[in-house]
Amino acid sequence: MQRAAFYPQLYRILKPRFPSCLWSGNEKIRAIAVTYDDGPHPEYTPQLLDVLERYNVRTSFFWLGVCVERSPLIAKQVYQQGHGIGLHGYTHYPFPLMHRQALQQRLKLTQQAIATACNLNPQTCQQQIRNVRPPFGLFTPRILNWLHQWQYRPVMWSIVPEDWVEPRVEIVVQRVLAQVENGSLIVLHDGQQGGQNVAIATTQLIPQLQQQGYELVTVDRLWELSQ
Repeated sequence: MQRAAFYPQLYRILKPRFPSCLWSGNEKIRAIAVTYDDGPHPEYTPQLLDVLERYNVRTSFFWLGVCVERSPLIAKQVYQQGHGIGLHGYTHYPFPLMHRQALQQRLKLTQQAIATACNLNPQTCQQQIRNVRPPFGLFTPRILNWLHQWQYRPVMWSIVPEDWVEPRVEIVVQRVLAQVENGSLIVLHDGQQGGQNVAIATTQLIPQLQQQGYELVTVDRLWELSQ
């Protein structure tokens, strides 16, 4: 069952209750972030990168450690092209079902995979790649406390067009355009679920968003603007 109509309501309820998460940027600045979860994917991510390069846009990717290990060259290409990188867990497993030590270990494993793929010093990777988006958007206050203790920055969303359930591209685009506003944080997917249409959807979205005067920025930049 599609839940796309409920996400705007969830956003309005959850954002004020969990202000330590990044849900969106500055409402006074016409800057938005388009983000991509569940990659990198050996087929879908390169197609998406071609689109982003064509429009000279930098976005942010939230990666699964196991996917980075499977496609290290693609991960390196994403990094070298200047896109933001965050953590989505080692596998797509809900954070609330893990004990503290297991969660911390899986996040470190993902950082290690990124450091190896992108030829980064592990310490540098640990300092720079700190944005974390929980799989399925599931977290608890305890998990947020852990993430902050470990110097991570929890990132959520304000627009979820549910592209992973494979609605038509025009529906995904329509949902984004109907909700977008200053500071929007948009979630798309370049992984196994939803990734087959991500390049086409992005090709349609970018020019329409730019025509409306929005600047597409990375999540790190959205953090800066939200201060």
